[in-house]
Amino acid sequence: MKTVIYLVMVVVLAGCSNSNDDSSDNTTPETGDFRQEMRDFVIGISQTAKAVSPNFAIIPQNGIELVSSNGEPDGSPAIDYLNAIDGNGQEDLFYGYDNDDQATSAENTSYLRSYLNISKNAGNTILATDYCSTPSKMTDSYAKNVAAGYISYAAPDRNLTVIPTGQPHNVNSDNITSLSQAKNFIFFINPVNYSTKAEFIATVNATNYDIIIIDLFLEEQQFTQAEIAQMKHKANGGSRLIVCYMSIGEAEDYRYYWDTSWNSTRPSWIAAENPDWPGNYKVKYWNEDWQGIIYKNDDSYLSKITSAGFDGVYLDIIDAFEYFE
Repeated sequence: MKTVIYLVMVVVLAGCSNSNDDSSDNTTPETGDFRQEMRDFVIGISQTAKAVSPNFAIIPQNGIELVSSNGEPDGSPAIDYLNAIDGNGQEDLFYGYDNDDQATSAENTSYLRSYLNISKNAGNTILATDYCSTPSKMTDSYAKNVAAGYISYAAPDRNLTVIPTGQPHNVNSDNITSLSQAKNFIFFINPVNYSTKAEFIATVNATNYDIIIIDLFLEEQQFTQAEIAQMKHKANGGSRLIVCYMSIGEAEDYRYYWDTSWNSTRPSWIAAENPDWPGNYKVKYWNEDWQGIIYKNDDSYLSKITSAGFDGVYLDIIDAFEYFE
């Protein structure tokens, strides 16, 4: 009985796979390698951005397995990918993997670090975001990341809506001109508590973070080059990097590129909605239309970021390959 059912499923699935003649819209890319497709996507973004500004920083978050050519900790480094990026962002390394303000298991930390160190040993900077709010746990997070050779941010709020009071960990007045010089950062991409750009900019300018990761928009208003330039100065006089968040593994229905017609009839390259983040949809990231929106078109998301004067881009949902695998 099980054999018969299995054979029927194979026939049905085989028929479905031939229902779309456009290979770019198929569930599986032509290469059949979801991980390499994401590597190539990031490499394309990097080449395009660095052609505009050679020092522009490329920082993919999560999906750290891509640094290994075979996806295993003992695999050889994925050289082309590692050379295309300047750092790796990693959430939940020491706190937050299962629950916020809860220590990540030693097993999961060890797993992530085995990949993070491949990137670190290739000369890239590791930016770790732990989600913890208890002061003693925040202190522990910073200590463990320092010991590992990473820079980190102990975020008290997973929604990333606040700037903690007090000075950053490892605060300094140095001029920061490259990712490798940074000693601290903040992940601050949800400006719901700010009604105006002026208020937001004033808040940022009062801080001493070496790197500030923000969104390109506040209330659908894009930050200008002049406004980004204002935020590149720390309160203590040093200069810093302003890095822009951009999701490349999901489409967000509140972004400028979202076509209202997609609310009823979505393009074939938009997949399922993320149940944890309503309004965010998995995308077939190897699709030319999506890559055009992100970096290949003249008025792409990336071109808006580089034109605004950001110092780098923080690429999220790199681990979208896991969904399709």
